[in-house]
Amino acid sequence: MVMENIEHVENVTEITEEMKGWIDKAFHKAQNAYDNGEVPVGCLMVYDKQIVGQGRNEVNETKNATRHAEMVAIDQVEEWCQKNGKESSKVFEDTILYVTVEPCIMCAGALRLLNIPLVVYGCKNERFGGCGSVLNIAGDDIPNYGSPFKCLAGYQAENAVEMLKTFYKQENPNAPRSKVRKKE
Repeated sequence: MVMENIEHVENVTEITEEMKGWIDKAFHKAQNAYDNGEVPVGCLMVYDKQIVGQGRNEVNETKNATRHAEMVAIDQVEEWCQKNGKESSKVFEDTILYVTVEPCIMCAGALRLLNIPLVVYGCKNERFGGCGSVLNIAGDDIPNYGSPFKCLAGYQAENAVEMLKTFYKQENPNAPRSKVRKKE
């Protein structure tokens, strides 16, 4: 998406071919998360047609519940801004987030505070979604809590759901061993 189109984000109503290319790249990050024992979520933050931040879930590896893909990418954008002499608040206002799964309530709150204008995601997050599935952090009238942002959903939704199902069917190697013996 061209930067000048971000100013007209309210006119964006469907996922373009260019957007599909970006979200396809986010799926590579999700696969990497899966391969490393993490919930398979991956994302990219794109500013002026370049990736300035990318992330995948790192919660299990770091033992830090806040290390969702979006939070990892936000940290990378901050680093990119420092290296490139850019004001991060201005960069976030012109950045699009592409993510394989609807951001959770925590991540949607962070995106709103950063004034991200557009989030393009694959499947809904029926357990924790912050873009309308559980709460609508993205669009609700929440005074003094950043700017609402637009969401476009559904591209590669089936693939995102299948990755999640596959992950949750396996035994979580990062979970602590139960001290209670299961009945056979």
